[in-house]
Order: sequence, then structure tokens, then C-alpha cells
Amino acid sequence: MRRISLLVLVLTFGLTACAVSTQQEVEMGAGYAQQIERQLPLVEDAELTRYINVLGDSIARIADARNLDWSFRIVDSPDVNAFAIPGGFIYINRGLIERATSLSQVAGVIGHEIGHVTMRHSIKQMQKAQGTNLGVTLVCVLTSVCNNEASQAMINIGASAAFASFSRQDEDEADAEGVTYMVDAGIDPSGIPEMFQILLDERTRKPGALDTWFRSHPLEESRIEASKARIAQLPPERVRGLTRDSQNFQAFKARLAALPPSPPSR
Repeated sequence: MRRISLLVLVLTFGLTACAVSTQQEVEMGAGYAQQIERQLPLVEDAELTRYINVLGDSIARIADARNLDWSFRIVDSPDVNAFAIPGGFIYINRGLIERATSLSQVAGVIGHEIGHVTMRHSIKQMQKAQGTNLGVTLVCVLTSVCNNEASQAMINIGASAAFASFSRQDEDEADAEGVTYMVDAGIDPSGIPEMFQILLDERTRKPGALDTWFRSHPLEESRIEASKARIAQLPPERVRGLTRDSQNFQAFKARLAALPPSPPSR
């Protein structure tokens, strides 16, 4: 235990004094992903999982030069939400996909979440959190020595920092990165403000209906206008002819809609 305590102190100092390495980020993210995938209902249809990973990879391989082993999963929930875990684990709720009308809108959400990973927003949040908690979290994830309730509580504290709401600056950065990634991947970036508008319109019609999304993704009309302004500044030849939709995406949506209804939200 004294050796473990010393390791906690060393890791804590290292994490607060310098950057978390990519290896640490991936291993920590993999640990959180295992916890999440034990608790959240996931769509297990192989064809749907293949499609969302092909779409996600088409953006991620352009966005990040670290050769992360990206993973994209559909959460079988009617709620509108999407989130990213450090290390390249992206989750998008079925309820969000069902509200989209085109490939570019779903790709915009994925590109935005990829932006959170590449900009390391979760890692920065965790570094701002209490250093000891983060050190214990890393020890637990990297060494598997934590088996009691107190240790698990430390993991949960670290996870809370990783999945807390991002700042408006973080969201703005992820929006900007998402626009760039989509253009580079050959996808029309107008799907980003379009998806935002769909969600804002639904919130206007049904106040409180999308609380899950808006709690973790601050969204106002000004943010939509900022995304439109970024796209308008792009050279016309860069956005001409980019993909807005595809038959494969519409077939993907139809297959998703044909599944049994999502389990009730918990």
C-alpha cells in the first residue's frame, strides 16, 4: 500500500505539472468505456455499428495524427445526447440520430465530439480537478488494484470531471474543429448548424424535452450563427459539391428505426 501511495503521489505530480501522455489518456478512456458500456444500453446490431464506425473513422482519421483506435457506439436511448471519452471513444444516442434528416447532420455531431477529444477538453477538465482524485483514478485504471468501494468512488470522481459540461469556449473550439474536419472529409459542414437548429426548435416546442442534451451542451442562437459564419468564410471551391446525404445513410436510419423501441430512460 505504501508503494501504491507513492505511485499516486508521483502520478498526481506528473499530471498536474505536465501533460497527460496519449498512452495514459487511452488507457484511462478505455477504463471509463468499460464502465459505461456495462451500464448503458447499446445498439448491438452489427450492421448499424459498422456504419457508424465507418462514418466516424472517415472524419477521425483526418482529425487526429496520434493513430488512436477510435470507437463509435450508438446508445439505445430515446434521449438526445452525444459524448466523448478521452482516448477516442464516442457515443451518440439513438434519439439524436432519429431526429437528424441527413448524413451531414449526424456527421456534424460526430465531428464536434471528435473535436473535444483532439482538443483534449476532458483531460484539461480532469487536470483542473483535485489532483489526488485524478492520481487515484489513473492508478485504479492502469494497475487494477482498486477493488473496494472507496477506491471505486475515486474513479467516479475522476469520471465526473471527464464528463462534466464543457465551457462555452470548449464548445466553440469543438464546433470550429468539427467544421474543419467535415470539409477535409468531404462532408458538407452545414449539417452542424442544421442539427443545432433542429434541437433548438424542438426545445421551443417542448420545453424540457431535451434537458439531457442542453445540460451538457450549452446551445444558443449565437452559437448557430457562429458556425454559419465560419462556413461562410470558407473558399467557395472548398465547400462546392461536398456530401450532404446518401442512400446508405437513409438505409442506416431506416434499419435503426426498425429496431424494437429503446428501453425507457433511467
